[in-house]
Amino acid sequence: MGGTLSGKVILVTGGTGSFGTKFTEIVLREDSPKAIRIFSRGELLQSQMQQKFNSDPKLRFFIGDVRDRDRLYRAMNDADIVVHAAALKQIPTGEYNPIEAIRTNIDGAVNVIEAAIDNEVEKVMAISTDKAVYPVNMYGATKLVAEKLFVQGNVYAGSRRTKFSVVRYGNVVGSRGSVVALFLDQRNRSKITITDQRMTRFWITLEQGVRFVIDCVERMKGGEIFVPKLPSMKIVDLADVVAPGAEKEIIGIRPGEKIHEFLLTEEEARRTEEFDRYFIVKPDYPFWEARLEGGKPLPEGIRYESGSNSWRLTTKDLKEMLVSLEG
Repeated sequence: MGGTLSGKVILVTGGTGSFGTKFTEIVLREDSPKAIRIFSRGELLQSQMQQKFNSDPKLRFFIGDVRDRDRLYRAMNDADIVVHAAALKQIPTGEYNPIEAIRTNIDGAVNVIEAAIDNEVEKVMAISTDKAVYPVNMYGATKLVAEKLFVQGNVYAGSRRTKFSVVRYGNVVGSRGSVVALFLDQRNRSKITITDQRMTRFWITLEQGVRFVIDCVERMKGGEIFVPKLPSMKIVDLADVVAPGAEKEIIGIRPGEKIHEFLLTEEEARRTEEFDRYFIVKPDYPFWEARLEGGKPLPEGIRYESGSNSWRLTTKDLKEMLVSLEG
């Protein structure tokens, strides 16, 4: 850290969420931004965040919704970097409120793109999810569209300085609404609910996710989708670590869920380069040249799936991840 964020005005949409709070903590502690603007809908969460950071003078709080184009324009005035983390991300919420998911996750993305271009923001990094790959639920479908919007936002920017890229990663251990948080709550009742015993997921800690995003903001040239290499684990094995000895109740797969998740498709692999710790999916347009050096092409037919992933999260690894969550 140091270079990219130093002296910059940074706007974080959805800034009071798990990601935004950890991002703010790390950047304030390890870098020297000019200001961090927290853009979110909830005044209570903003008040709590102000208290958490002792009203740090570098923090600015904007009440607003990404659906509100005019408010975004005002919030991005003179901003250098935007990290777009705002979304309706709970799968059941998206399934039962599809129009609301579209208005936030898709229409909101359009508003962020247009506001960033017109305010000549330097860099915009959008946070995506493995649910956007082969989507089977409304959340994943809206994030797939959002990914394409941000990649193509570079064309809309034209000769202006604004560049757009995307980070796509898997389940965040302990984020709000995560299955880990659910299991931690359920273990007090000695019964864990499992949707399907075969289910696997990619896992990343909140801090790992934030640091990966910061690193990608520094590396981005515009148009890339950055995908970290992550370990996978079965949900039943996760339950055994979080609540050892607890009874497991199999309740059946929920609407919009998959048995396994994907971070790369076979189709994307044709234009993906592999680096030591991550992959970069290049834009599918001939006028975009390869931007970052040091990568190597993936073999034909590769897909990155949680069920077949050779990097498995061990019980020891997961226990270490959970230590910070439990106090």
